[in-house]
This record gives sequence, structure tokens and C-alpha cells, in this order.
Amino acid sequence: MDGMASLYAAAAFFAGIHLLISGTFLRGFLAGITGERGFLAAFSLMSIGGIVWLVMAYNAAVAADVSAPLWDFGPGVRHAGTIVVFIAIMLVYLALTTPSPTMVGAEGLAAKPESVRGILRITRHPMMWGISLWAAFHMAANGDLPSVVFFGTFFAVAFFGTFSIDAKRSKRLGKDWDVFARATSNVPFAAILAGRTSLSIREIGIARLAGGIATYAIFLFVHHYLFSVSPFPGGYVPF
Repeated sequence: MDGMASLYAAAAFFAGIHLLISGTFLRGFLAGITGERGFLAAFSLMSIGGIVWLVMAYNAAVAADVSAPLWDFGPGVRHAGTIVVFIAIMLVYLALTTPSPTMVGAEGLAAKPESVRGILRITRHPMMWGISLWAAFHMAANGDLPSVVFFGTFFAVAFFGTFSIDAKRSKRLGKDWDVFARATSNVPFAAILAGRTSLSIREIGIARLAGGIATYAIFLFVHHYLFSVSPFPGGYVPF
């Protein structure tokens, strides 16, 4: 299988298990056979395997691709990455450090009004929006076909995943989820603008903000060594 064919297959597999299994009736059917823990274990292994396959296929496709870029928006877009990716990493970091009923195993938090706090006031899906933003930027900045397929897969899974998670939680949690959903929003800042909640930096906390900034700084300075591409304007390599 050549580079692009393998990448297409990996993208179809990864997107398929998330959008066609995890978010549909097939999840309940399979969980009924394997048990909830068995399903989550198998799904986690498939997800990890899918990511490894995607990365390997993407690297092979980039190495073999000799076609012209599909677009080139110029250095301005690429230089904006230091800001865009900062926001994306902060969203992911805050998602990982803020308890939320959107997390697997934490669904019971939907019944607690105090769970609507911190980053969840901005969006109830900070992880998915962080990944979407990261993927969208890399598609725009790179512009080549392998990158569009690779990053586009993550974008599609994350973006449509917000709706999938909402549907699953609504079906499973009923009124508790409805109360949580009315106090939050999928689209960032929509609930704040609608007056259903208010922004509270204090609830996010200095420690979480500092942790997110530190994570971003580490990623910024090792990006060149991990991916052979400097994220700094002009291709600057700090050390």
C-alpha cells in the first residue's frame, strides 16, 4: 500500500471508530456484548492503534509526496501559529484538569450545579475545540494533501465529536444533562453571550493557567526537535 493509500485507510479507520461506532447505536450493541469496561478498553486500544497508524502513514505520505501544495496562504498564517496553538493547548490542558460530565466516568457531575465552572463556562467541550483549532491551523498552514487528510481527520473527529458527546449524554443522563447543557454551550462563549453563565477567570485558577502556559512553552521549544519544523517566525531554533 503506497503512502497516500495507507493514510486514507488510517484516516477512515480512526474517523470510523469515533463517528460510526462511539457515537451511534453500535456502541450500545457492542458494550452489551463486551460489557462497558470491555468496550472502553477495546476502544482505547483501537484509538491508540489508529493514532499510531495515522502518524506512520502521514510521515510516509509526506516523504513520498512531490505534488504542489493545494494552497499557500503565506507566512502570515504560519506565523500566527504561536498564538493559535497557544489557545489550543490551553483549552486541552484546562479540559484535562477540570472535572466535567463530558469526561468518561464523570457523567454524574451533570447532576451537580457547581460542576459548571472554570473553562466549562466558556465551552463544555474545551478538549474537542482545542483539538479542532490545532488541526484547522495545521491544515491552513501546511496546505499539502497529506496534511489535509491527517489534520482533517482530527478536525472532523473533534468537531463532530462535540455533537456526538452531547447526544450520548442527553440520552443517558436525561434531565440532569439538560440542566447542565442549558447552563453551558458547545460553541465557545455562546452561553456567556446569551447570559446563561458568566466568565470567571478565578474559577479557572492561577495554577491551571500557569500549568497550561508551561505546557505550551515546553511544546514550543521542543517542536523543532520532535517534528523538524520550527514554530517560530523565520524558522528560529532557540537551542
